[in-house]
Amino acid sequence: MRSTDVHVGPTIGRAYLEDIVQRVNALQPDLVAVTGDLVDGSLEQLRAHVEPIARLKAPDGAFFVTGNHEYFVRGLEEWLDFLRTHGVRVLRNERVSIRGSHGFDLAGIDDLTAKSYGRGHGADLRRALAGRQQERPVVLLAHQPRQVKDAIAHGVDLQLSGHTHGGQIFPFSLLVRLFEPYLAGTFKLGQTQLYVSRGTGYWGPPMRLGAPAEIALIELVCA
Repeated sequence: MRSTDVHVGPTIGRAYLEDIVQRVNALQPDLVAVTGDLVDGSLEQLRAHVEPIARLKAPDGAFFVTGNHEYFVRGLEEWLDFLRTHGVRVLRNERVSIRGSHGFDLAGIDDLTAKSYGRGHGADLRRALAGRQQERPVVLLAHQPRQVKDAIAHGVDLQLSGHTHGGQIFPFSLLVRLFEPYLAGTFKLGQTQLYVSRGTGYWGPPMRLGAPAEIALIELVCA
């Protein structure tokens, strides 16, 4: 199960996130992935609003990668520490084994814009995949769909992304498509599949038109 682009901030607060957590838990997911843009504000401002994330339940864990908005806020490192202490594993250019030898690798990379932040941030898929067994399936968490270019080059089986909000408001979605050709849904790109979520919250105007919010339940099956 994955969620993305919640954008907790001026108009999205604790009640909204509590509802999301309840809906996610009701699906009884094995694993939860949050692919960035969780917050639009500092930890001091939003701590109480984001605390419900600690109630996510998934036997294989909850995971997070940064989006571009995480680099807009003050105190990014504080937010990452907050998530870690609330049961969410932050993947920063690294991967973890899910379900041992019979499972798959889950990798996560920093957002495409992270390098401008400095302090060691910046997407590095080569580092995340270093030393992996090539025959072992790998799922990549990467906030921006455009990061799939590197995923294809490195033989990633599935990339999960967000960022676009599916355009959020029609006909603005037509403009977004000029910059993000993978607006929403599933795409087959050679041996790599890409799933782009429309996002679980919104950014800017508190509305959506023609691009409803979603919580995506993704089922992985053996070939």
